Amino acid sequence: MLKADLHIHTRYSLDCNTPLEEIISCCQQRDINCIAIADHGTIEGALKMQKIAPFPVIIAEEVMTPYGEIMGMFLTEGIPSGISVEETISRIRAQSGLVVIPHPFDRFRPSALDGGILADLVAQKQIDAVEVFNSRTPLNRSSNKARAFARKHGIPGTAGSDAHTPYEVGNAYVEMPEFSGRDDFLESLARGKIIGRRTNPLTHFNSIWARLKSNLG
Repeated sequence: MLKADLHIHTRYSLDCNTPLEEIISCCQQRDINCIAIADHGTIEGALKMQKIAPFPVIIAEEVMTPYGEIMGMFLTEGIPSGISVEETISRIRAQSGLVVIPHPFDRFRPSALDGGILADLVAQKQIDAVEVFNSRTPLNRSSNKARAFARKHGIPGTAGSDAHTPYEVGNAYVEMPEFSGRDDFLESLARGKIIGRRTNPLTHFNSIWARLKSNLG
């Protein structure tokens, strides 16, 4: 069985300073043996991580659209931020990637996808998976709403720490069977068990500081 933390950031995100090697070390200490690197606006860190990690690494990216973030998984090429929702999904599909909605219904997160857009996408059957537990989402009701949404529409649920610091890695993960490729991943995910705990909200200040340092640099 895998313990898959399906939402981790690296120093290649503007709001994160964590080196790749430190993420690997944290995973090994916490028995996390599968991860998705989902940096903001780039897959550079994910590609490098895949070459050095001793466990499976899913190439992912959080893409900021005018209406909020969409995560592409199993990517081979990066997708620029700022393009439309439709174009983002088209670019994910063009490389046989999966369309995942990160941290939905989180009212404290400006990057959460707009509810109206989310409703349109599910009606069009454009969503492959929904993040039903994100350690950085502060309210239980947001996670419960995400779970109910995924269950109602028969969409597999993912979970991730959304780690921007080393000590967050593994705060949430999916215990799931091993998989081979994107289609097998969805089948394994549907059979998985969500396990996680919430991150102290004060951790967000680390991300703010990292972003300020990046902007000043």
